[in-house]
Amino acid sequence: MSALQGAVESTAPVSRLHAHRSEFPVPTGREEDWRFTPLRRLRGLHAAQPLSVGKVHVGIDAAPGVTAVRVPRGDPQHDIAFELADRVSATAFASFEEATIVTVPADVDAVTPTVISVRGDDISGAAFGHTRIELGDNARAVVVVDHQGSATYADNVEIIVGDGAGLTLVSVQDWADDAVHVSHHQATLGRDARLQHAVVTLGGNVVRVSPVVRYAGPGGDAELLGVYFADAGQHLEHRLFVDHAQPDCRSRVDYKGALQGDLAHTVWIGDVLIQPEATGTDTYERNRNLLLTDGARADSVPNLEILTGEVVGAGHASASGRLEDHHLFYLMARGIPEDEARRLVIRGFFGELIAKIGVPELRDRITEAIEAELATGTRGNQ
Repeated sequence: MSALQGAVESTAPVSRLHAHRSEFPVPTGREEDWRFTPLRRLRGLHAAQPLSVGKVHVGIDAAPGVTAVRVPRGDPQHDIAFELADRVSATAFASFEEATIVTVPADVDAVTPTVISVRGDDISGAAFGHTRIELGDNARAVVVVDHQGSATYADNVEIIVGDGAGLTLVSVQDWADDAVHVSHHQATLGRDARLQHAVVTLGGNVVRVSPVVRYAGPGGDAELLGVYFADAGQHLEHRLFVDHAQPDCRSRVDYKGALQGDLAHTVWIGDVLIQPEATGTDTYERNRNLLLTDGARADSVPNLEILTGEVVGAGHASASGRLEDHHLFYLMARGIPEDEARRLVIRGFFGELIAKIGVPELRDRITEAIEAELATGTRGNQ
């Protein structure tokens, strides 16, 4: 069976959320998983025929106590397995040449961020990547995956957080305006493990990031944060799935986005499944979008399926709208010009969430990037 057909068998009960599939045909755009994605703009990442080969440059700056290596495909010392998610995920897993392996031994506390830099300089061919981040029991680590430049890129990120361990992972999509990036993140949390997973998407022509969180033991805690800003012609898509299959676990999802310019489009899909055995689950997801100009569109779809009545809490919220006039009036009545008042309100909209991101070194960069987006206005990514 080929990598495009095979997948790890799932023991999850039948559910309308993320049912197990053994094959990944070429999507047509009519499938639920692909109905929002502009397939014609993916440059063949989802296609049946082999793609011309491109390349990205990957650099690693590992924190003390952390082992980070680049290994060729088939390296006998590193058994790389991955549960395939969709056609692009399967293609990426079948096509990557080197994998990035980040390992944090048990009981190591790596407070300095480990930075994985992905740089592209060519969109003419497709590049593929694979990253595995593994924390031993009771370890602590911070990992930043930073994407910049021009590329047509698909990758998978496997995250394993051992019992009692804690990981902060920030994935930054700060691509050039012509980049296309499709990424699938798959996290597994051990007993009493904690994960903060943050996605910051600011650049690129089409970017689609799909984080999945599963629990391998009770007591796991996952916080999924997202910040994104779409300009004219940009398509930024985030599809999340939190699979509660263990008792007494917690999840919080909070994504915020802003859009400006004609045909700016964002998509947020938040799926949470609470399986019958996941008693004591505490979960909440929220997405908010700020439409700054006419011609921008935000699609936001939260889904929650509960298969047990014994939960601590479960809920979701979604809202998309324009700046509140009374907020602007309050500031303008105190002598603040309208443009500055708009920036202050938008900064406040993002500020609380940015402050939650557990990498202080990135907070100023994210805030400055949003300020630059506002100052520049529509850029015309097409």
